[in-house]
Amino acid sequence: MKFIKTQYRFDPETLSYQRIDSDFFSWVLKTLLPQSAIAIILGIALFFVFSFYLDSPEQSDLKHKNADILAQYELLSEQLHLSINQLAEIQYHDDNIYRVIFEENQIPSSVRQAGYGGVNRYKKLEGYKNSETVILNNIKLDKFEKQLVVQSKSFDDIVKLVINKERMLSSIPAIQPIAIQDLTRFGSPFGMRFHPIYHRWIMHMGVDLTAARGTNIYSAGNGTVVRTEISHSRRGYGSQIRIDHGYGYLTLYAHLNKVLVKVGQQVKRGDIIGKVGNTGGSTAPHLHYEVRIHGNPVNPIHYYFNDLSPEEYEKVIKLAQDSTTHSFVYEDLE
Repeated sequence: MKFIKTQYRFDPETLSYQRIDSDFFSWVLKTLLPQSAIAIILGIALFFVFSFYLDSPEQSDLKHKNADILAQYELLSEQLHLSINQLAEIQYHDDNIYRVIFEENQIPSSVRQAGYGGVNRYKKLEGYKNSETVILNNIKLDKFEKQLVVQSKSFDDIVKLVINKERMLSSIPAIQPIAIQDLTRFGSPFGMRFHPIYHRWIMHMGVDLTAARGTNIYSAGNGTVVRTEISHSRRGYGSQIRIDHGYGYLTLYAHLNKVLVKVGQQVKRGDIIGKVGNTGGSTAPHLHYEVRIHGNPVNPIHYYFNDLSPEEYEKVIKLAQDSTTHSFVYEDLE
């Protein structure tokens, strides 16, 4: 193959063509090199174009994987948002319903919403394309986890309150110490009255429930017997029982014919503890019944809600509030 072609040049003086001798190097410089340079430049240009606008199989695969991860991350972010809203609703019920029922203080917002201070916990997540979003969601997740711990402890407290409340509700005096069917008359109510023996106005710190001698007397709530007394004196409470129900409540049962419990004995609501009598400062068989809270006497009639219907309870309250009423028969409730 010949790389060099014979070339001629016209000479105007001799009016003839003269042969031009060319070597290989000159041909390369004048012909092949310019053409190669153009091809190289074009190749480089195409390489950069394809590099910017077309991905390699590896790059394409990585982009697909990255898109899948991003989609999953966005889904998790939405689920986290829903979980945060649900937790906020639980917190609201905890503070405004559960703790109100059990008369407990709300958990301070500073405790529920406290974040993390000090060292930058998210420095390792900086410098990426989606760093801002990733860091924001990590902050939300960390706070969510902390609030979950606080709420979990709060529920533990609520469970303890439920157990304690159950015990308290079982202990509070909540029934009449004499059964309705055994009761013949509601005697003197709580408040000032003219005493039938001493013939002067004194404070009556309980209620008198009239029934036949020997009628069963029931404990009004769970508790511990803290005092018993058998007395044949015609003054004062006569034979009596006192029960400490805890939570500041104490009940007193006086003028008994028989005492059926001992000091230190545990009793439950509805247990028979004594019999109706006429001992002490009494003019006829009846039970003098008191409820005290932290040592202060309160109207026992407000603690009959476990064995009276709402209608009966309202009538009892109305009759007891009538200052002229010192005695009324049970048939008045019908």
